[in-house]
Amino acid sequence: MQMIETVDVSNPKERRFPPVRVGIQQIDEDQIAAEMQYHTAEKLEDAWHEAARSLVIRELLLRKADTFGISDELDEEARIAAVIDEAIDVPEPDEANCRRFFEANPDQFRTPTLLAVSHILLAAAPDDVIARTEQEDTGKLLIAKLADGQADFAQLAHAYSACESRKQGGQLGQIAKGQTVDEFERVVWRLPEGLHPQLVESRYGYHIVRVDRRMEGQPLGFDQAKPTIRQYLLEKVTRRWLRQYVQVLALEFGVEGVDLELPDSPLMQ
Repeated sequence: MQMIETVDVSNPKERRFPPVRVGIQQIDEDQIAAEMQYHTAEKLEDAWHEAARSLVIRELLLRKADTFGISDELDEEARIAAVIDEAIDVPEPDEANCRRFFEANPDQFRTPTLLAVSHILLAAAPDDVIARTEQEDTGKLLIAKLADGQADFAQLAHAYSACESRKQGGQLGQIAKGQTVDEFERVVWRLPEGLHPQLVESRYGYHIVRVDRRMEGQPLGFDQAKPTIRQYLLEKVTRRWLRQYVQVLALEFGVEGVDLELPDSPLMQ
């Protein structure tokens, strides 16, 4: 697990960062510290800057909401959305722009590759060393029987698997990337069709895995891809306009202590 450096930002002796202000109002250090949990970074300084930047952008947009007379009875997200709708008029991408993007990036527009996978889960808790060792030994014996044709996969799944898929002979059905835990996925998506001769270890225990079929993704036509392309281009242009608008607001209200030119804040998205 990646460790993030921490510090008590409320302690003046440990403070490493300048005060952050919008106009004459200072962003409270406790607010920045609380916001940092939503901004993962290897360095404390990076997490702090990202958190401070997000709070400053939010404050700028809320101040503009006051200027526009947007009701303060709305929640903050609704007021921010209303400011963006009022201030930023982004034209819809036209057909020609969408087609140019499609032709320049054909590999991005395919149906997902799918795997039909069966497995037998030999369950053991991550911290139960004895159980994991026993299940590993059992798994190796079962793989040997399957490889020699001495056993039927579905029958072993019904007898040994701790997964609900045992009722279907271990079949997980068709899966796409992102639908299983990382440690399982990293192995399974590299496998050829057939029984994998080694156990796959995960947080849940050990898996005996058989790839029944690999279905490669197929290219999408322009008409199928066009809605996705239009949305992507619209969001890209909107983010660019929003960056520029935030700079205008920073000049209007005044900002100190944070650089708004650095990478995207979540509010930019």
